[in-house]
Amino acid sequence: MQYEALQEAIKNAMRAKDKNRLSILRQVLGEVKNIEVNERREITEADVDAMLKRLVKQTSETLDGSIKAGNDAERTAMLKEQIAILEEYLPRQISGDELTALIEKTIADLGAETKRDMGKVMGALTAATGGNFDKAAAAKEVGSRLA
Repeated sequence: MQYEALQEAIKNAMRAKDKNRLSILRQVLGEVKNIEVNERREITEADVDAMLKRLVKQTSETLDGSIKAGNDAERTAMLKEQIAILEEYLPRQISGDELTALIEKTIADLGAETKRDMGKVMGALTAATGGNFDKAAAAKEVGSRLA
């Protein structure tokens, strides 16, 4: 997500009076500005993607804790909505048949034959997709294809 797109999404949330979306988008904007100020550099798409993934993970952990603590349904619903909003801005995750085909191609291109080559295959998959795939599923698939 680009900075301008984020600002436009915030304006749209303000117009729609969507408080939950506005809150989460402002949180993202704050994280973006923190990175730019603390590291004194322009933020990249990869930085934003990594930050969004981290926020999804943190919110998911908060949701799990909220459910275990028996918090009210309203808070749980709000956290689920926040996760859904954050996931809207994440790049599409490669999965299923598309991931299987990419794994087969990568194994063939690298000439990988044994489980020792698994790191090379996973590294090539990450480089090819920018890390936008289910790593656990990919590792399982790669492991099953290598001797």
